[in-house]
Amino acid sequence: MLKRTLTAFGLIAAHAVADGDITVIDRDSPDFLLGKQTRVNMKFIPGDAPDMWFKAGIRVQGTLESKHTDYKNPAKKDTSIQDAYLRRVRLEVGAGFGKHTSFVMDIRNDKSNYGIENTEGSFNVGDAYLKIKKPFDSSLVNFKFYRAKIDVSRTETVKSAYVIAYDRPYVADAAAQYISFNRRGTNAQMYGNWKNKVHYQVAVGSASSPEKIIDAYGKKGTDYVDLKDQSFFYGGKVRFSPFDGWEEKKRTETYFAQGKHAGIGVAYWTVPTLKGSTNYRAGSTGYTNTFDLRRELVNIEASAHYKGFFIQGEWFRFKDVVADWTPGNNEALKTGDSTGWYVTGEYVIKQLSYIAPYARYERWNRFDSKDGYEITSVLAGINWYLRGNSTKVGLQYQKDSYGENTGDKDVTYMRITSQFFF
Repeated sequence: MLKRTLTAFGLIAAHAVADGDITVIDRDSPDFLLGKQTRVNMKFIPGDAPDMWFKAGIRVQGTLESKHTDYKNPAKKDTSIQDAYLRRVRLEVGAGFGKHTSFVMDIRNDKSNYGIENTEGSFNVGDAYLKIKKPFDSSLVNFKFYRAKIDVSRTETVKSAYVIAYDRPYVADAAAQYISFNRRGTNAQMYGNWKNKVHYQVAVGSASSPEKIIDAYGKKGTDYVDLKDQSFFYGGKVRFSPFDGWEEKKRTETYFAQGKHAGIGVAYWTVPTLKGSTNYRAGSTGYTNTFDLRRELVNIEASAHYKGFFIQGEWFRFKDVVADWTPGNNEALKTGDSTGWYVTGEYVIKQLSYIAPYARYERWNRFDSKDGYEITSVLAGINWYLRGNSTKVGLQYQKDSYGENTGDKDVTYMRITSQFFF
């Protein structure tokens, strides 16, 4: 199988070389210190089938990190950890089958060598979707099938090679798991736009993984939950660019002091049925509860950039969040709402070889009706776009404060980051 795959790749490459149809450089890119940035992957076009193509590329993000944890409970000992790991390691491939149809996928091993355990992780499939673009020759109707992202959040939808900070906000990461596993459980979606003024996406598909059904404390459901009945998720998002000349044409957080855009959006997603029971043992006593949940997620986004200045903010509301999978004493499981928001800003200094200071503030209440479930995060850093997103390095400071029921601690990070992508 591997031999046949390599042979096919070699034939495509040979045709492309013979006809000179190999592209990788983004000709519209600014001239950075190390040259123009690359497009997403190297593209090969065979001479005997110009409507077909093959793409291949890589994404590597490295992090050097110093982490200090200060527990508010004096009985717990503070910790300091220095770590070096690969935040993302990915092989990306794509194939065009004709004018309208293509397939994109990647194989990834994220957070390789992470933590004291120096965990290697394992390779798995990320994106793996079939795209049918403009089957009726209209931008209003397009389709994706299989493992494609649903738009639960702007920052989660933006490609990780294009985000300002490699670790997205905690509340956005929670949204990515709340409706569908990694926001890309197998699904079918339709999307499109009208003159880039109005964008939409609607989708239906496989709902949250039991492993990601996390309570307000942060405990995973796999340790306690027996899921018996689960429906598909469904929902969608609508985005608007209300000002002429400020249309959003590309989902990114890195604009390199070019152009301008302004947009707002709102999304609603739901898993109508999520039923099962919990089993929890404390000493010699066992506790059992049943649950019947209807998960809902509301997301509101707003973003804008003008030349070097960029700002982005999002607000989230989670419905039917479980306070605690292990209440004990045969108490009923408590459910409620969770809300959170963040704001990110960056300023690209073109005159200083595209050095870009940035900052982010996040506040998330994991269970609104009770005190002590807050998480606050403050982040500041600077990126240096040596070749746009193709080659960049950065320095980052982050401080997280956790409430009494979410860890009761302060955690401080210092990171040196790097990225190579084409």
